[in-house]
Amino acid sequence: MSLAEQFGNIDIYLFDQLLKGRITKDMRILDAGCGSGRNLVYFLRNGYTVYAVDRSEDAIRAVRELGAMLSPVWSEEQARVEAVERMSFATESFDFVISNAVLHFAEDEAHFQQMMEELWRVLAPGGLLFIRLASSIGIEDRIKPLGNQRYLLPDGSTRFLVNEETMLETTAALEGSLFEPIKTVNVAGLRCMSTWCLKKPVT
Repeated sequence: MSLAEQFGNIDIYLFDQLLKGRITKDMRILDAGCGSGRNLVYFLRNGYTVYAVDRSEDAIRAVRELGAMLSPVWSEEQARVEAVERMSFATESFDFVISNAVLHFAEDEAHFQQMMEELWRVLAPGGLLFIRLASSIGIEDRIKPLGNQRYLLPDGSTRFLVNEETMLETTAALEGSLFEPIKTVNVAGLRCMSTWCLKKPVT
């Protein structure tokens, strides 16, 4: 089996968490805003307990097909058509939550906070929240404000952008901690993507 077949198109920074042993088979994993399941191939193929939500019916249909193909214990109920800010899962259901390229689609700060609070709600005490999102770090002088904390980026896209202060303040407000330093990749000055990894305290 090739690496591409084994891991799919997994985000390289999520793959890094896998290599570091932070995602184990005894964990319940949620991909919140899963798209067509690019980050789920390895987990499904190797018997991890995986759930997924996306507001797109087409995306969830693709994930259900992927789950049925790769996991012998897959149930369609594990993939649900839901908005990240209004998920039907019970509080503290998951040990590892993935939010990959989702939060920068927030409509405004209130919407961003709703999504963050919901991701935090479903995360179990001691659980890990892995976030990749667009940020303004490193391109502050190249973005055009459009209001509601949304910006026009040099690549022509429109995104809700955070900076390091926003991420640190949100982490503190949630009473969480960083389990990795915040890392930001500048893509040719056209956009920046930050990796933000939070741990929920054990209460």
